[in-house]
Formats: sequence, structure tokens, C-alpha cells
Amino acid sequence: MNNAAQSVWENCLNFIKDNIQPQAYKTWFEPIVAIKLDDHALSVQVPSKFFYEWLEEHYVKILKVALTKELGATAKLVYIIKMENTYGNKQPFTEKIPSSNRSAVYSQRVDIPLKSINPELKNPFVIPGIRNVKIESQLNPTYTFDNFLEGDSNRLARNASIAVANKPGGTSFNPLLIFGGVGLGKTHLAHAIGVDIKDKYPEKTVLYISAEKFTQQYIESVKKNNRNDFIHFYQIIDVLIIDDVQFLSGKSGTQDVFFHIFNHLHQNGKQVILTSDKAPVDMQDIEQRLLSRFKWGLSAELQNPDFETRVSIVKNKLYRDGVEMPEEIIEYLAKHINSNVRELEGAIISLIAQSSFNKKEITLSLAKEIVEKFVKNTKREVSIDYIQKVVSDYFQMDVDTLQSKTRKRHIVQARQLAMFFAKKFTKASLASIGSQIGKRDHATVLHACKTVNNLSTTDKQFRKYVEDLTKKLSI
Repeated sequence: MNNAAQSVWENCLNFIKDNIQPQAYKTWFEPIVAIKLDDHALSVQVPSKFFYEWLEEHYVKILKVALTKELGATAKLVYIIKMENTYGNKQPFTEKIPSSNRSAVYSQRVDIPLKSINPELKNPFVIPGIRNVKIESQLNPTYTFDNFLEGDSNRLARNASIAVANKPGGTSFNPLLIFGGVGLGKTHLAHAIGVDIKDKYPEKTVLYISAEKFTQQYIESVKKNNRNDFIHFYQIIDVLIIDDVQFLSGKSGTQDVFFHIFNHLHQNGKQVILTSDKAPVDMQDIEQRLLSRFKWGLSAELQNPDFETRVSIVKNKLYRDGVEMPEEIIEYLAKHINSNVRELEGAIISLIAQSSFNKKEITLSLAKEIVEKFVKNTKREVSIDYIQKVVSDYFQMDVDTLQSKTRKRHIVQARQLAMFFAKKFTKASLASIGSQIGKRDHATVLHACKTVNNLSTTDKQFRKYVEDLTKKLSI
């Protein structure tokens, strides 16, 4: 390393450090290495092309001031980018690019023929060949807090989401994990956080991505031998929203890369928001070190909305669509479609469409017709209450007895079977199942499921219990 270059660069860094945020300095200037000083031209090495383009877009003015202060009006800055070896050469090659700082005229100097340089940008969202490093948030602006109605089933998750949106990275809810069954609003809340942050903090980089797409991008980066650039891209995000994080199950490579990205973001006060159809304790084939990090912040569950919330959802949907509907029809819809919000909104849309296309008045009989077809054609999730009733009836006891603290063997087995089927047939978390079946904790539910599996293989009579109840609950 050239000592003169090092000395000049250290003086520049001292000036820059005093004039930008500490985190920005750590992210964008600490990784830079001064290589040489040649006739008032300082050459510095940066980790990637994306890194260089970000510096040029956001920090070129302060770089110009710092260099002019050290080297005078004729100061020049040249970036050296270490390109990854994708062409069979034994040594990595470099590309030298002058700064766009207009204090002098530069000519581009490249160590190897230009055709050998991979022209693709490292932003995995940018179409190859298009020179645009702007990071689009991938957010859906129609998902807002205003149209996510609050109820007992979602109050914690909604309020925690608002707190995160008000102060991203500045609350104890980092990461914020929102989990629950299909159609309960996980994706809606995740987008709403991002939309609100973009509105309040336009300078922050917010990115929404599904875990599936994240995995595809990672696989692509491995194929193209630019895994480090992939990691670096995600490490510069201020608010990272990963939807359906359970998709990472069993994908050890993707989990490993996400682990490094998560650590960097968390340590640097950036906000991470995750959604999942399972609580961390229920996730299988996710590495323990990653699960432990999911539990660092807050895990907030979305449950099936109660009747009052469902009525509010129907009324809100009708109001937004400019449609009026009699109260008895609204209550009928809310009463008979109780599994999730998506189904409920789907039924409302179907009812309005039938009325409009067939020029029929919206009546209770039309609503019954729609609901009957809708329910018949939709795979429904049985409730924990229903499972407890079926199991209690099968063993000829009431639900209160099933939920009691008694240790009588046949009652304990009935309770364990109820927990087993609740885990099998619902999306509820272990903690939620335990609290609804006798106020037990998640460890009791886990033990119950293991006991049922063991007894099913060793006890013929118990196996018959499982088979009979499976048939009853599958109807």
C-alpha cells in the first residue's frame, strides 16, 4: 500500500466522518482501501460495482470537498473495483473508473478488455443491461393501516406494526415477526409498515420481498459467483421486510446467507420485519441460531377475527366499494364465513358481482346461495373449539372436563388428542393451542403431540382413537 495514499485518505476520512452519520460512514467508507497516489489522483479500492455507483450517487460532493482540501483543485479520484473471477483467469481482475467529480476531466482506464467485464449490476432487482441502481421498495400502496381494521384478534400485531413504522429500528420490536394462518392479514400488515415508513421517512431504503424470491435471487447469485455482492446489497437496506419466512425451511444455504444479512442489519440498528404462517417455536428445519434471532424482538400472532370484527370488515369493504347492504345480510355473511378475512372479502365480491351482472337485488336468499357455494368450494380450517367438542363427544365427556387439571389417564389422553389434532388441522401456534385447551403452555402441547405419535405406533387401541377421530374431523 502506498503510504502517501494512505495518509491522504486517512485525512479525507477524518473530514468525512465529521460530516455524515456514523452508520453511513461505517457502511460506505470503512471498507474502502487507499491503493496509490499518482499526480494528485488518488486510487481507492471498493468492494463492488454497486458500491461504487452508490458512492457516486450519494457521496460524490463530500468526496470532492475532502480531496480538494487535501490535494488542491486538481484532485482526482479513481475507483478500483475488484471483479470476481468468472472467466477462468487465475487472478481476479480489476476495473478502474474515475469519479464523476467534475473538478477535472478524466479518461476511463481499464486493466483488461471491456468485453470481459460482467456488465450486470449487483442489485438483484435490476434488469441486466439497464444502468439504474435505484432500489424500488416493491410495496403495494393499497395496503395501509387505515384499511386494516383493529379487533381483539389482531390488536397486538397491528399496534406493534404502527410502533415500528413510527420508529423503525428504534423499538424493542426488532425483528417484528407477524404470524398466523392463511388470509388473516400478515402480508397486508407487512406492506402497511413499509408504506407508512416511506411516507414518514422518504430517505430510508425500504424493501419488501417474499422468502421464495429471496431464495431464487440467492441461487442466481451463487450461479454467477457473486454471492458477496448479493449479501452486500441486502446489508444496505434500512427496513427489510421478508414475507413467508417459513419458506426458508430446509434451505441451509439461503438460511446461512440470511443469517449474515440479519446480523449486519440488526447490529446496525436497521429494522427487520418477518411474516410466517407459524410461530418460531413451530418452525421446522430452520437453524436454531436463526430461530433464536427471530425471538429477539416481538412475535405477534394474528388470530381468526371474532364476529364483531368480521362485521366491521364487511361494512368497511362495502363502504370502500360504495355499496349499501341490509344489516341482516352483513351479519349473515359475518356469521357464516368465519375462518379468515380473505374468504370473507371474497364472498362479498362474489355477492356484489352476482347482483350486478345478473341485475338481481342483494337479498338474504342470494347471500345464502353465494355463501353455500363459497363455503362448499373453499377448503375450510376446523376450529380448535370444534376439535375439542368432537374429541369430548367421542370420549363421552364435556369440554370442561377435557380442559380440567385432572390427571386421570383417559382424560389426559383425550386432552392430548385434542392438542394433537389442533396442531394437525389448524394453523394456530403451539402457545395458542395450549391457551385454548386448558390454559397450558406450548411445551405441554409439544409433549402431547409426541405422546400421541408414540402411542399410535405402540398401542393398538390408541391407534384406533386416532383413526376414528381423523375420520370425524376430515368430514
